[in-house]
Amino acid sequence: MAVLRLAVPSGRLLPDTFRLLRAAGYRPGEGDSDRSLLRRWEGLVLVVAKPVDLLTYVERGAADCGVVGKDVLLEQAHEVYELVDLGFGRCRGVVALPAESRHLWADSRRPLRIATKYPRVAERFFWERGRPVEIVELYGSVELAPQVGLSDGILDLVMTGTTLRANGLVEVAEVFTSTARLVVNPASLRTRAEAVQELVARLSEAAQGVR
Repeated sequence: MAVLRLAVPSGRLLPDTFRLLRAAGYRPGEGDSDRSLLRRWEGLVLVVAKPVDLLTYVERGAADCGVVGKDVLLEQAHEVYELVDLGFGRCRGVVALPAESRHLWADSRRPLRIATKYPRVAERFFWERGRPVEIVELYGSVELAPQVGLSDGILDLVMTGTTLRANGLVEVAEVFTSTARLVVNPASLRTRAEAVQELVARLSEAAQGVR
């Protein structure tokens, strides 16, 4: 069986990705350190990439397949096929405003300034509702933006809501839900179909077992 290159996301999804691979019967090789960006597992070469870059690796063929959050798929436009909902890494994308100004949400004619690392998602969400919006692109600590007057609110990922509450923010709308997904390069799906199908089958079965 051909060895596949599988792009895996650094950060919060990586430990669960490794657990799922082990549950699917894949085993890590010897000699790779925790800092290795290329790791050789049984039947796989893992390409450890930042989530924001991962779809580029898959689309351009540097990896045959990848594990990526649905939030990234919604934000980025890449030519990849989404194959399997792997079920882990569950979170939600929400709009949140400071508690003292949550009433602003009720006035659908009032323009809002929204800080987010998901500008495309935010633009689609507000456009579909016919609500004027100014997007402020930020890529870290977006909860700070309303506190210093940079924005009226934020669109960001939440898991428990603890960070929102700690920064005086309240959720006013849910935009999307996200879990980890298995994606594939279209060319690899054609030329390495047997190996891709085996990966899909093993990860699908393992995902059902760990939910």
